[in-house]
Amino acid sequence: MDNLSEVKDLKEQVSIVDLLARLGFHPIRKSGKEDIYLSMLRDSDTKPSFAVNDTLGVWYDHGLGKGGNIIDFALLYWNGLTFMDVISKIKSTCDLPLLRVNPDLNRINTRRHALKVPHYRVESVKDLGNNPAISRYLESRGILKAADGLLKEVYYFVEDEKKVRKYFFAAGWQNELGSWEVRNKYFKGCLGHKAISFIPGDTANLQVFEGYINFLSWKMDNPSSMDNILVLNTTALLRAAIKKAADFEDVSIYFDHDKTGQEAAAEFIRSSPHTIDRSEIYRGYNDYNDYLIAVPRRASEQSFFS
Repeated sequence: MDNLSEVKDLKEQVSIVDLLARLGFHPIRKSGKEDIYLSMLRDSDTKPSFAVNDTLGVWYDHGLGKGGNIIDFALLYWNGLTFMDVISKIKSTCDLPLLRVNPDLNRINTRRHALKVPHYRVESVKDLGNNPAISRYLESRGILKAADGLLKEVYYFVEDEKKVRKYFFAAGWQNELGSWEVRNKYFKGCLGHKAISFIPGDTANLQVFEGYINFLSWKMDNPSSMDNILVLNTTALLRAAIKKAADFEDVSIYFDHDKTGQEAAAEFIRSSPHTIDRSEIYRGYNDYNDYLIAVPRRASEQSFFS
């Protein structure tokens, strides 16, 4: 697909409401055919003034006096990124391979948005320990002991257009919308809408991680910690995480050492000056889990059971 076709398809096929939900934003109320939000483009919005007509695929921010299609929104939301980087952000946030378009809709005269097909279904959720393959995977990542009580075994199937089902299982981590982040040796994805995950603690401290594998890696080294935990589950939810972190005075972040992680860390610190970047702990490694696997864990495992 060439770039022009890709941009056209994004504008016509991707739901603005779906994108906002995956970024952690939900309407305050409905007015006619419009969903009304607190503006995520302005920190000062106290009265809902961001309107979306998802049928037409357009939005308008009354405080900014600006509006447009999904790409116009994304360019403002991810201000500073190049045009094609913004396109990539939309695609990764919306898990576009999981979206389907109704072929019966008029391609010329009717603006379309994504038609979500129930192509997967969670059949059962069990405690860890029932499936040796899942346990072996978590053990290979060095986090099996820390995962107990925090992760589940998720059993689900995916159904194609011909109603043929394929059955899968994975370790699952739930976000605040009830969706499952699933992961096994061969697959990493999300069953449902992306959202942050928050685990309340008994201290005034907040520990922030990109993903739950890195959180559990940190927990292997800090088994007795009672701090509050915030997991982004995707850097696309950085702004939602920053907003949540504003409630805490002592914030530590543990982001990846790649370009995306370091840019996210820099933005987090700019927005929350009291934030401390703790990634020095795993200097020389891409993330906490890489460090956990590479460094002998005897001392860590002994402290976990002490």
